[in-house]
Amino acid sequence: MIFSPFERMVAMRYLRARRQEGFISVIAGFSLMGIGLGVATLIIVMAVMNGFRAELLGRVLGLNGHLNVFSMVPGPLADFDDLAVRIRTRPGVVNVTPTVEGQALISMHGSASGAVVRAIRPEDFRVRPTLSTNIVEGSVNNFAEDRVAIGYRMAQRLGLRVGDSLTLIAPQGKSSAFGTIPRMRAYPVGAIFNVGMFEYDNNFVFMPLETGQVFFQHQGTVSSLEVFVKDPNSVYQAVATVLTAVGNRARVIDWQQTNTSFFTALQVERNVMFLILTLIILVAAFNIISSLIMLVKDKGRDIAILRTMGATRGMIMRIFLLSGASVGVVGTLFGLVLGVTFCQNIEAIRQAIQSLSGTELFSAEIYFLSHLPAKLDWGEVSQVVLMALGLSFAATLYPSWRAARLDPVEALRYE
Repeated sequence: MIFSPFERMVAMRYLRARRQEGFISVIAGFSLMGIGLGVATLIIVMAVMNGFRAELLGRVLGLNGHLNVFSMVPGPLADFDDLAVRIRTRPGVVNVTPTVEGQALISMHGSASGAVVRAIRPEDFRVRPTLSTNIVEGSVNNFAEDRVAIGYRMAQRLGLRVGDSLTLIAPQGKSSAFGTIPRMRAYPVGAIFNVGMFEYDNNFVFMPLETGQVFFQHQGTVSSLEVFVKDPNSVYQAVATVLTAVGNRARVIDWQQTNTSFFTALQVERNVMFLILTLIILVAAFNIISSLIMLVKDKGRDIAILRTMGATRGMIMRIFLLSGASVGVVGTLFGLVLGVTFCQNIEAIRQAIQSLSGTELFSAEIYFLSHLPAKLDWGEVSQVVLMALGLSFAATLYPSWRAARLDPVEALRYE
């Protein structure tokens, strides 16, 4: 649609305040702010939801295998090295890690707390970047023999440093003439890691595989094999590939089956938030309709004069279309800039607000992560912008049509 200079001049003149109220009228200003804040809010929330999912997925898949191979019957997996060799030869498989995992009780300074103990070989620990690149105290080379690695939140909670001893109590006791005696063992702390995920930093203890086999009484067996593949998103193809290697000797469970409820809940929450926040833009679009209808009523005499001077109904309609669309376009661009800028600096903004208010806005105990993530999906951003522009243009149609249908004789008669 092409607007003539006359139509642009009249449309912009109608947006200016009549009594020195500012560049645009108060109603048009509220409409602009409504569109802008709606677009910015939608961009920010979608970016945070995307970042939250990506961070959780990256950490969960970085610390856990994309596939887990278990024994066909409940219990430990025997002949695991032979199975691991067969799985490693399959296309798309990056690494296979024998793992012993179980729960234990930590006894420190007269108090006790639960922990998840995971035992892997030192060479597998060193090649797992989520762990090896996030050592904050000690060294990755200290993860050997009987030394363990713990999260920094656990270290803070128990007052532990590298070199201190951590006492673990096994769930299976030792039988004796006097009954079952708890089995406990002290392990020196060789490294402290910070992966940025509260659950792992606070509750997980990593130890060498042979040490874990002794502690959990898994002589010559493991709990499972963790399989890492090139493309975790093509997990169904990977499952089929691994099944051909293990045959009837084991069963395979992928990461989507293990975390299905968690990531499904995230996706549902994301869709609901998108729907709810879209209503903000819709409400702002209705605000454009109401402001334009009021503008048409206020400018009835002007419309009548323009019609008597030769302006066509199409010109009148385009004038009010341009007035309403200008509010929508400027508001959308304002929201786009505000939302993108906020997302790119969201962690600094959070830290500043926390410093000013003295309260913790993003507790790791509740949200699992130690920082507020944001990941812009430019396809989603474009979708939000186009939706806002579409609603803004649609909101101008009825008031513009009403202005074009105004009878100049009736308008001048009642003035």
